[in-house]
Amino acid sequence: MAFYFRGVPIGWVAVMLALVASMGGFIFGYDTGQISDILLMDDFLLRFSNCSTPGDASTCSFTTVREGLIVSLLSIGTLVGALLGAPIADYLGRRYAMTVECAMFTIGVIIQITSTHVWQQFAVGRFFSGLGVGAISAVVPMYQAETAPPQIRGTLTATYQLFITFGILIAYCISIGTRDKSGSASWRIVVGISILWALILGIGILFMPESPRWLAAHNRMEEAQISIARSHGIPREEVKGHYIILREVEEIKSSVEYEKQTRDGWIDCFMPQNKTLYRTLLGMSLQSLQQLTGANYFFYYGATVFKAVGLSDSFVTQIILGVVNFVCTFGGMYVLERFGRRIPLIVGGVWQSIWLFVFAAAGTAVDPATHAGIGKLMIFSACMFIWGYAMTWAPGVWILIGETFPTRTRAKQGSLSTAANWIWNFLLAFFTPFISSAIDYRYGFVFAACNLTGAVVVYFFLYESSDLSLENVNMMYTDPTCKPWTSREWAPPGYSSRQDFIDQSRAAEAHGPLGSNALEEGRIEKLSEPSADGS
Repeated sequence: MAFYFRGVPIGWVAVMLALVASMGGFIFGYDTGQISDILLMDDFLLRFSNCSTPGDASTCSFTTVREGLIVSLLSIGTLVGALLGAPIADYLGRRYAMTVECAMFTIGVIIQITSTHVWQQFAVGRFFSGLGVGAISAVVPMYQAETAPPQIRGTLTATYQLFITFGILIAYCISIGTRDKSGSASWRIVVGISILWALILGIGILFMPESPRWLAAHNRMEEAQISIARSHGIPREEVKGHYIILREVEEIKSSVEYEKQTRDGWIDCFMPQNKTLYRTLLGMSLQSLQQLTGANYFFYYGATVFKAVGLSDSFVTQIILGVVNFVCTFGGMYVLERFGRRIPLIVGGVWQSIWLFVFAAAGTAVDPATHAGIGKLMIFSACMFIWGYAMTWAPGVWILIGETFPTRTRAKQGSLSTAANWIWNFLLAFFTPFISSAIDYRYGFVFAACNLTGAVVVYFFLYESSDLSLENVNMMYTDPTCKPWTSREWAPPGYSSRQDFIDQSRAAEAHGPLGSNALEEGRIEKLSEPSADGS
């Protein structure tokens, strides 16, 4: 079964694979969101913190180092897991890799929920869960980008970020529902239920098609054809002669055959040819800057921050932020499909910087704990920041990680980029308590500057990749006449502009093979050019 989008058949399988794979984002978000509230639960404090009066949770508190390690060891695990994600995905395939990684995550959850009074065991459990989360975070956006039809690739890949926000929100809701339970159930339920999320992804993904690009790279072209057909909702008996299938298969085959002539080790991610090094550094920079927006400052320590502002129930404010984050991500899916990648990230960086400046200035000028109006302004500023983040940088970076790199090194470059994300995730998670105690709300000024830096990086270095196949994105990056600020108009050979390419492609797809030979010859010729001059 299929529906039509821009004149092209899209199979419901394409939507389902995006949703099922995005459970990896849900796991990521849920694990991120749960710890903020768990750190304030009475039983968790009594078991794992220092208490001046045994049995009285109001006298218990974590040392800065202990709190930082409990929160950040997940990030250390995810860093290692992200680097493991590439070889696992290249060896096992994208689907089986996710199943194995869900098993790794489940082991970590079991270690956490069996902890009794040793905080180090809980922290180690978060490390092992992080191995799974990190590996999944490297594979899912890559799998979605490689499998989704180009016409809706941005939207489907953005579901990964949507599910991250959904996971954060659900973690907040479950936490507020269990916080009044007596004993360890208050936090063990919150942690243990995440095994269910891993089962949904680990089993469900096995019913989805494998990445056609991974299949093609392993000389399984017939299976690649069937995978593409399933994502377009085209019956198996029509695969051999269908124009859309033949076009995509030829495009992938040409790209794979060229890339087989070159090496694809880790060192090749840092080679300057074909702007491979450029794209590796760009991906790592975008992932680093996504963390440096300051979003996780609110997600990891939001409950503590808003408690300091003077709110009687900081859990409720966390849920408000979670709702804003989740709902606005739907808008982000539209914005990034409608306006491309560059403009939303540039505007988003400026918008986020403005509201972080307001947040920091308000908290620095007046003590929010004694002035209710200032506290409300800070909460409003945080919501406005999350609004902009959820619609631009949050989904946008994950989309770009899936579509910026060439097939032969995509897994490794995606892993390196995701690892950069987790390095900064760890640094912020661990050092935020120290930094906040030293400079308080002035921390917001640091994040404001980072957001402006992100907007500048996008303007000068990021190419506009919307509406292009992954193979055409690679052609654009290797075209010496194309610059980031002019890339919005770039089109493959034979087209006057990006819009001309889009219009002609839609017309060809709507009317079958009319003009298809010229289309294919132009693409294949361009794909083969680098082998002649090495550029």
